[in-house]
Amino acid sequence: MFDWNNVLKHWGGPDFDDRFKRAVKAVDPRLLPLQAGLSQGSQALDTGIQAVMLRKEKTGDALKIKAGIFYKSIITGCGCADDPTPVDELNEYCEVEFEIDAASGEARVRLL
Repeated sequence: MFDWNNVLKHWGGPDFDDRFKRAVKAVDPRLLPLQAGLSQGSQALDTGIQAVMLRKEKTGDALKIKAGIFYKSIITGCGCADDPTPVDELNEYCEVEFEIDAASGEARVRLL
C-alpha cells in the first residue's frame, strides 16, 4: 500500500491526471505488479516507468483508476563468460487498476 492523499486533493481538477502520473512514477517499483505483467523479458527493471490514465471513476468511498504502465525488462542469462544472452532492454506494457480509499489515501494496485 502507499499513501495517495496528495493526489486525492486534486480529484476533479484539471491537474489530477498529471499528479496521478507523477505519483505512479514516484512509487517504489517493487509495489507495482511489473514482474507479473511481463510479456517479453524475465526481469522487470525499476527505471523509466511511465503511466497513462485509461479510465477514472469514483465509486462510493474509493477512486478506481485503470492505467497503462510502460516499463522495461531484460532477459537474464546465466552470467557465464560465454553466455550469448543479450542484455538489451525490452519494452513492456501492462494494465493495472488502482483503488484509492478516499478517506485514508491508501491505495491498492492489481494487475488486470
